[in-house]
Amino acid sequence: MTRRTLLVAAVAVAVAVAFADSSIVVLALPELYTRFDTTIEGVAWVITSYNLVLAICALALVLVVHHARANRLLATGTVVFLAASIACALADSIGVLIAARSVQGLGGALLLAGSLPVLGALAGSTARGVAIWTLAGTFGAAVGPALGGALTQLFDWRAIFVFQAPVAGAALLATFGAHVAAILREGWRPSLRRTLPGNVALALLAGALVGTLFLGVLLVIDVFGLTPIRGAAVVSAIPAATLLARSLAAQLPAALAIASGAALLAAGLIGLAFLPSGDLGYTLASFALCGFGLGLAVPGLTHAVLGGDGAIAPKATLTVGVRHLGLVLALAIGAPLLAGDLLSGADVAKLNATAVIVDGEIPGTTKIPLALDIRDELERAPKGEIPDFAASFEEAGAGTDDAVRQVHDDLVEAIERAVTRSFRPSFLFCALLAALALVPILVFRRRWAA
Repeated sequence: MTRRTLLVAAVAVAVAVAFADSSIVVLALPELYTRFDTTIEGVAWVITSYNLVLAICALALVLVVHHARANRLLATGTVVFLAASIACALADSIGVLIAARSVQGLGGALLLAGSLPVLGALAGSTARGVAIWTLAGTFGAAVGPALGGALTQLFDWRAIFVFQAPVAGAALLATFGAHVAAILREGWRPSLRRTLPGNVALALLAGALVGTLFLGVLLVIDVFGLTPIRGAAVVSAIPAATLLARSLAAQLPAALAIASGAALLAAGLIGLAFLPSGDLGYTLASFALCGFGLGLAVPGLTHAVLGGDGAIAPKATLTVGVRHLGLVLALAIGAPLLAGDLLSGADVAKLNATAVIVDGEIPGTTKIPLALDIRDELERAPKGEIPDFAASFEEAGAGTDDAVRQVHDDLVEAIERAVTRSFRPSFLFCALLAALALVPILVFRRRWAA
């Protein structure tokens, strides 16, 4: 392997990690919630802060990035990203972690703004750089939750950020091996206007991915009760399907691949919305459908908005900004929607639990204390999580009494079903975003037809 190939790989991995950071901590949220004794809103800001700062900074950089040297921009971004990653790993409170994640968002914006011209210089052509940058970004976004879950389970949530530090360091070294000329100043404004339809579609698809990379992951962890490593195994269907879609996308006309991908992503989200509670096979199939749609649509759209005349850095920076802006807006709408539905779902879960206990074929002397224990467990459990009733049922004789054990199984199933249905409106909202992306895709399909 040549030195230049190693430099390309270092920058590409850094790009993948910067995109993966949008969702890489999702599987670690339950541990953060417990470790820092915070609120649901507090841990949500661990995700939102990174994406919000990255979106704002990237959009601001569009106006000035054509004046900067790409390798200096990339070097600055990797230094900031490296320092912020170390700060995240050392954070001793939720406030410090959120602040460090915000700084990491700034570093991510600078890193992604400078990385594409550097990749083009290292790879020998802008077209080759675009191909590498697009693949790294798409796969990074898809693999984020699975990678974060595996690191959390095998080590600790801090391992997520410890892992990122040497990646940023390697990218920093690569900037010294890349000789990139100053970005051209002419012709970039008209090209940005021309890419508006594609960027709108990318923003809508990024918003739709909230359903897959955030809501879907929370469902399998908090509702189905999977460990982070098992949750990582389930959501690994997303990056696996994304990679499988590459060969098909290469054989289809670009417009058809993009439109088909958006439709498949919407279909996968609808599948998650009507998910039978606890059915992992169905869940895997829905995640795979979302991943396949992601692999068909996003690379083609990214190539479309980055192609044509004009400086590449402003176009890439705008694309990064609008993608993360779409993600943040979807979180801003979807999170409160889910929170309200979980409150309603908690009430339904209590009614279902009461019905199961009343109908259970166990003596009244067992029902009454068991019902009181279950009520207390439901009150203590965070909204959206299934309480652990094992201790209460063990005291009631579940270890030796088949009837008590059956009541336990029926109770868990009834509550799980109620909470799973609470996710339905949020999944359908994300599916609507994917469907809406078809409008600019179909109306302006000739602009990226190939």
